[in-house]
Amino acid sequence: MNCLVHGVVLFGAFAILWFLALFCLLPVGMDAESDAQSGAPLSPGLRRKALIALAIAIVLWIVFYALIQTHVIDL
Repeated sequence: MNCLVHGVVLFGAFAILWFLALFCLLPVGMDAESDAQSGAPLSPGLRRKALIALAIAIVLWIVFYALIQTHVIDL
């Protein structure tokens, strides 16, 4: 049961870190051209931003996991 709880916490932490990184990256580069009628950017670069958010989330998750393993953070 304890292993299941740790897995859920680690997965939840990764999901939160990824969404946080993605939402921080969404406004980056929005000075580009936009559609005159809708105001939406013509090329928002969502795939690139999602991959960058993934890389940031992986690094932060590794730090979080290391803090748990060294008992700095106790679950």
